[in-house]
Amino acid sequence: MILMDDIIREGHPTLRKMAEEVTFPMAADERKLCNDLLEYIINSQDEEKSEQYGLRPGIGLAAPQVNVSKRIFALHIEEEGQKPLSIVAVNPKIVSHSVERTYLTSGEGCLSVDRDVDGFVPRYARITVKGFDPEGKEFKMRLKGLPAIAFQHELDHLNGVMFYDHIDPAAPFKVIPDATPFERD
Repeated sequence: MILMDDIIREGHPTLRKMAEEVTFPMAADERKLCNDLLEYIINSQDEEKSEQYGLRPGIGLAAPQVNVSKRIFALHIEEEGQKPLSIVAVNPKIVSHSVERTYLTSGEGCLSVDRDVDGFVPRYARITVKGFDPEGKEFKMRLKGLPAIAFQHELDHLNGVMFYDHIDPAAPFKVIPDATPFERD
């Protein structure tokens, strides 16, 4: 089980590396990693387990955040009135995106960042993505809103990019052209 002590923090070199593609069939340790990433996210959103194990709540976790430089991440998002999204994405990529942008009005956070970073992080409002599940089965889906934002955040981790790299340091709250703000409940 992944705990907060297993998550590396900003400044660690692995967070700035381009993660390696995964080959199929996956090795046993890679399959375990897939399960562990998703388990952390699900457990972190469960109040009881979060408190019991001292987990910071999150909606996504990428392999580089646990010091494994592989192109794998997990997302678990439950929003009221929306179909839940619970996936492990292996070798994920964005195949198309909207011109329109969006951003979380509350800003983004990260399990590898132990401080509040103020500012708007511009993201594509809608994306079409492809990837593989841990069994090697390809998936393709269209995402918008919080799932699209989270997918882009986790994909950045696989490319050595941190969310705050997208914030304009001179004007962190400047209006983002063609962007629709996204309010998180």
